[in-house]
Amino acid sequence: MLYLITPLAAYLLGSVSSAILISRLLGLPDPRTEGSRNPGATNVLRLGSKPGAVLTLAGDIAKGVLPVLTAQWILDEPLLLALTALGAFLGHLFPVYFRFEGGKGVATALGVLVAIDWQLAPFLIATWLVVAATSRYSSLAALVTAAATPIYLFWLTGEPVFVGLGIVLAALLYFRHSENIRRLLRGDEPKIGKKS
Repeated sequence: MLYLITPLAAYLLGSVSSAILISRLLGLPDPRTEGSRNPGATNVLRLGSKPGAVLTLAGDIAKGVLPVLTAQWILDEPLLLALTALGAFLGHLFPVYFRFEGGKGVATALGVLVAIDWQLAPFLIATWLVVAATSRYSSLAALVTAAATPIYLFWLTGEPVFVGLGIVLAALLYFRHSENIRRLLRGDEPKIGKKS
């Protein structure tokens, strides 16, 4: 029962959209209908609010961290942690409170992964920052980091369940970034900091 209730609770928490709530609070346009139409920190930044983007990023990371740490406190077992992490991540991608129209999942993926093993943080963040700084594309940085995640998990944890989680998260991230991939290939993907 624990393996059902805990991931479900994580999904419900993950369904809380930081971007939508913070945009409403700050009087910004709905990130689902403006800019890139993605309810995430990068789009909130694109819509013109740096504080809003920071708050959105923090909220999306937190809703990944909290369920996994709670599950770890209840029962520190790899399968439970992986299912809980996946629940929170799917909640962000397909939020029940917002007609299943969620974000791309990058920040929430970071949250669940760092909660599983804090040693991942510098590797994931450094990979994203290096690619973002050199390319100026948030989406490309996310895609490269996602591809590297299962490798980092294998290297740092050696736990097959966590490596499997990394592969699933990466696959879902690529699925959610399919339009970004097409724009990158066409050369018309918006760069970081470019306002809508």
